Amino acid sequence: MSTAFKSPEQSPHREAAFFYALFLRGHRVESLRRDIDVPEELFAKWMRAGDFEAPFRQALQRMYDYRKQVLAIFDSLVANQATLTRPQ
Repeated sequence: MSTAFKSPEQSPHREAAFFYALFLRGHRVESLRRDIDVPEELFAKWMRAGDFEAPFRQALQRMYDYRKQVLAIFDSLVANQATLTRPQ
């Protein structure tokens, strides 16, 4: 049985949906954002490490971009929820 996603674009959406479900179950949004995000300072430290070869650095860049994409999707879901629940 294959566990691969139908397209690479689905993966960040699914992960963001997982974190959004945790938010809906009462987890704090800032705590979830910290779990999703890779701080820029940490990423810069990884990229400065002298013992990382180019393919590993490229993998780190892809991971960083992916985490930022998941965070952006999560933030949009949370913002949309706030708009839906705002009293009129």
